[in-house]
Amino acid sequence: MEHSLQTTNLADILERVLDKGIVIAGDITISLVEIDLLNIKLRLLIASVDKAKELGINWWEADPKLSARADDLERENHLLRRRLNDLETTSQRKPPRRRAKRSQNRRNAALGAAAGSR
Repeated sequence: MEHSLQTTNLADILERVLDKGIVIAGDITISLVEIDLLNIKLRLLIASVDKAKELGINWWEADPKLSARADDLERENHLLRRRLNDLETTSQRKPPRRRAKRSQNRRNAALGAAAGSR
């Protein structure tokens, strides 16, 4: 009698997992006297990038720390924050008083009215 053994190597298993995807979920709760001290919810999805995109998962594309331009974006963000801070600082300064100019205009108007009435 002959036995046929089907062997599957690690590469085949990994290919299947990445192609189909696998979800691992679990909850860990540490309690003392029926009071939850720590509650951890684990959700793990293992899949290929193509499969994840097919499922609508693409958070890594928008994460600046994972993009090639992460340093450039960080530098630009820092410069923009500094410019905004400078603008806010200058807008909070009180403008110079203009009373002297107003009183000069009132004097000129009064002199013009007096000259017109003569």
